[in-house]
Amino acid sequence: MPAFFLVALIIALLPAASASAQSPVIDSARMQTAVKQSWTQAPPEWQTRLTQDETMAACSQYRNNPPRVVAQTIVAREKASIKYPADGKLIGDWKKGQKLAQSGYGGRFTDYPPRTENGGNCYACHQLSGGELSFGTLGPSLLEYGKSRKFSEADVKAVYDRIYNPQAVVACASMPRLGANGHLSIEQIKDLVAYVMSSDSPVNK
Repeated sequence: MPAFFLVALIIALLPAASASAQSPVIDSARMQTAVKQSWTQAPPEWQTRLTQDETMAACSQYRNNPPRVVAQTIVAREKASIKYPADGKLIGDWKKGQKLAQSGYGGRFTDYPPRTENGGNCYACHQLSGGELSFGTLGPSLLEYGKSRKFSEADVKAVYDRIYNPQAVVACASMPRLGANGHLSIEQIKDLVAYVMSSDSPVNK
């Protein structure tokens, strides 16, 4: 189980705050100790996942519902992390993007050491094309996403930003920071953008 899921589980099991409290009170030190004690056999590369960055800590503190000022700070900080292709082209190969969207490889103990490229695991949360037999519903359906937006350049950039770092758009978003955390490369993100936004993609048929 990835560390961030374990942290989320611990937070969910914490006692609810009293009605008079302004926000839930979480003992961060106690939570971090519990997490680390559960991962004593993890390899060094995985141990680094147990330390929350500033954004993760804030989202945990406010149970993914930060006050407006905190949310604005998160969005501003995460926007600064986004890196764009050197050539300025944000759309890659939709066929490669389709393969990535349907692949859940990467980030699991069974995927270490890596034997192939990481996938986006997009189908776990989104419906992408009409031919899919199984898909998640945590995220919105993306059927005809590019078509409904007339394939505009502004929306292409918005999709790139959202895939690279969704917290640059919505503070404490449920979607993982696929580019900012290095799970996917810029080229892979371009391919996913193409899958969502290309007129030739089955997403838009």
